[in-house]
Amino acid sequence: MGNIDLLDIVFRFALIIPAIVFHEVAHGYAALALGDTTAKDAGRLSLNPIKHVDPWGTILLPLLMISLFGAGFGYAKPVPVNPYRFRGDKRMGMFLTGIAGPVANLSMAAVAGIVVRFSGGLDNIIGMGAYLFALVNLVLMFFNLIPLPPLDGSRVLPLLLPDSAMEAYHKWERYGFFILIGVLWLVPSIFNVDPIGAYFEVTVYPILKLVTGIGLGGS
Repeated sequence: MGNIDLLDIVFRFALIIPAIVFHEVAHGYAALALGDTTAKDAGRLSLNPIKHVDPWGTILLPLLMISLFGAGFGYAKPVPVNPYRFRGDKRMGMFLTGIAGPVANLSMAAVAGIVVRFSGGLDNIIGMGAYLFALVNLVLMFFNLIPLPPLDGSRVLPLLLPDSAMEAYHKWERYGFFILIGVLWLVPSIFNVDPIGAYFEVTVYPILKLVTGIGLGGS
């Protein structure tokens, strides 16, 4: 691997860290607004990345994916939430804390898109960095909205399901991580189908063009 490739990997990885940290802190502040101080008591409302680092999800997984595919995502240690301390409906509370992280990522992508538009596009380091930051945030947002534990979608989906469907969903929750691994790696390698890539085609990339004015590949 040449120096340019290494610098590119470091640059892309550096963009993932703030996206992950703000995502997790947003969960904590949403819980706090609902009356749950668990994240605050655990010191997880800090923007210090060290307090949120998961060795695999925050460091190794993003570096591996960026090295192999040129782009990647990751996750931090989940912010602790106690729904029994929420004011009001607990299912709604879990929905609001769950959606707070993706909303934070969408907000950061929108701000990055403004920077891209006012910095002259991709012809300078500021515009390119902002464009990649928008992409990272949108990938993190939509990846986390997949309704499988431990992702945020597993907190969002229950609000949309009737009680009868919730029972069936809870039976499958324990297998969420293994299903996710299958969708990410086994399905593409065995069936030559990339469901995550197809999902990003209709979610991440159109919104990336909407917020930045530039589609993937510079179109």
